[in-house]
Amino acid sequence: MRYKGLYHLFYQYNPKGAVWGNIVWAHSVSKDLVNWTPLDYAIYPSQQSDINGCWSGSATMLPGGKPAILYTGIDPNNHQVQNLAIPKNLSDPLLREWVKSPKNPLMAPTQANQINSSSFRDPTTAWLGKDGYWRVLIGSKVHRRGLAILYKSKNFVNWVQSEHPLHSAEGTGMWECPDFYPVLNKSPLTTGLDTSVNGDNVRHVLKVSLDDTKHDYYLIGSYDYAKDIFTPDSGFEDSKPVLRHDYGKYYASKTIFEDGKNRRVLFGWVNESSSVADDIKKGWAGIHVSWT
Repeated sequence: MRYKGLYHLFYQYNPKGAVWGNIVWAHSVSKDLVNWTPLDYAIYPSQQSDINGCWSGSATMLPGGKPAILYTGIDPNNHQVQNLAIPKNLSDPLLREWVKSPKNPLMAPTQANQINSSSFRDPTTAWLGKDGYWRVLIGSKVHRRGLAILYKSKNFVNWVQSEHPLHSAEGTGMWECPDFYPVLNKSPLTTGLDTSVNGDNVRHVLKVSLDDTKHDYYLIGSYDYAKDIFTPDSGFEDSKPVLRHDYGKYYASKTIFEDGKNRRVLFGWVNESSSVADDIKKGWAGIHVSWT
């Protein structure tokens, strides 16, 4: 996310060691996407809706340049639920403090919606439709069918689940860290578009991180904004292989639109092949890489 001339990178972090657990949102800022300064944690367990961990999510710029973060929290029942946090002080370019909504969780598995409470996570950056409703995707699965559950909201607080997912595919397992954004049809790869842009000359990209394979895949296709359906040119069930961002160890990627340069920047997590013992010995595990 870019705010008041600074890039903000939020990432999953265990402050107690180099292994998975005790997850908070670490926060670093940069002027050039190369040199980063770490700040205090932005989001950490403090509510019932995230008391067992603050997992992945995304930032969205609301009208007036106001940032908002939707993220997955783990509640006392170890259910995965979706929460909202906003900056405490918009005049602070570092955005050092974040305030959680008292209405959290905003989206949660229930008996009525039959969402898998252990497979419901990683909200995307939201986009604004022509009807004035915000839309966001949450990764999930039903048995072996991976899906991107779609929610809609008029005010970014009260969210209603759509009757159908934006897209799904049998045999793919859990879809983690989905990403959904527009690209200009036949445009230079360096040209980016704001997440809410749509039109005749626009295609869309749906990226998912498959928990089963630990790889990132993406589909290019058409988004019917009236029906909220994404139709890929070639999908997981077709004979043609789907595309991957990287063919090495690369996972849980996320893009941002940089309006200052009209480009989309891709960040990803490279999980090393070191053993847990080696990670503990060196005191860190994994690196972040970016593409433009």
